[in-house]
Amino acid sequence: MTMKPFIPVKSDIIFRLFFADERNREFLLALLKSLLRLPDEDFDQIEIADPLLLPEFDGDKQSIVDVKLYTKSRKIIHIEIQLRVSSTLRNRIVLYGAKLIAEQIGSGQEYDAIQKVISIVILDSNLIHESDKYHHRFVWYDPSAGVSFTDIQEIHTLELKKLPQNADGTELYDWAQFIAAESDEDLDRVSNRNREVGKAVNRYRELTAEEQTRNIFERREKARRDQAALEKDAREEGLRQGLQQGLQQGLQQGTLQEKYAIARNLLKIPLSINQIASTTGLTPDEIETLKNA
Repeated sequence: MTMKPFIPVKSDIIFRLFFADERNREFLLALLKSLLRLPDEDFDQIEIADPLLLPEFDGDKQSIVDVKLYTKSRKIIHIEIQLRVSSTLRNRIVLYGAKLIAEQIGSGQEYDAIQKVISIVILDSNLIHESDKYHHRFVWYDPSAGVSFTDIQEIHTLELKKLPQNADGTELYDWAQFIAAESDEDLDRVSNRNREVGKAVNRYRELTAEEQTRNIFERREKARRDQAALEKDAREEGLRQGLQQGLQQGLQQGTLQEKYAIARNLLKIPLSINQIASTTGLTPDEIETLKNA
């Protein structure tokens, strides 16, 4: 019997299929309680802004894969998975939280209508390089005076790559290990340690055993690979164009040795023999000789 490939919980689409499903509400609440400092009554009535049912989901690259929630007191919780970290991610997280704040105020409403916005960003790459902690909670605060300015915005980061090898005894650690799991063996370990997470593992395995779930995951991964390929091609084309523009100006006066040096560097990109010949003015045979040297 052929073993089916492991589907990770940290895939954005699988995370949403699992945690935004009303049937898995108890697991969503357990994750939130392990992360957030909210009054118990706030968890009594968690409303999923866009509940997701598997038959309604098409899984294409345009689908929204974050999770937006409202607590009993109408606080807004936004959860997203980020598999890659960009240099501008911190700014984008702040901006999106600010947008969730701003859109609460309509015409004629007062500022006291604004409810707290909590952003939870789960990352498979490190974002907070200034600390080894895997969970951070950021607020508006003056550390020198010990004074909080407002609690209107709160940002939590959960960096899966920073999880220590040994359990630290917290519920959050076990839920983070569930999300970070890269094999069935990883899931078995956390199941043996935490009964509630073990129930979530059983439900996850039921979900990922469904053919429709696997098809959605595969379409999502194909869309991701296609996008990455397009971005790579665009970067390489931009590099080639920039090199050609700059090199054409310098090569007209360059010596043969300088042309050889440039050709060696171009071979590392790599460009084709004909592209390098066109750029440097060397013959394809000369470039082949350099390549094999």
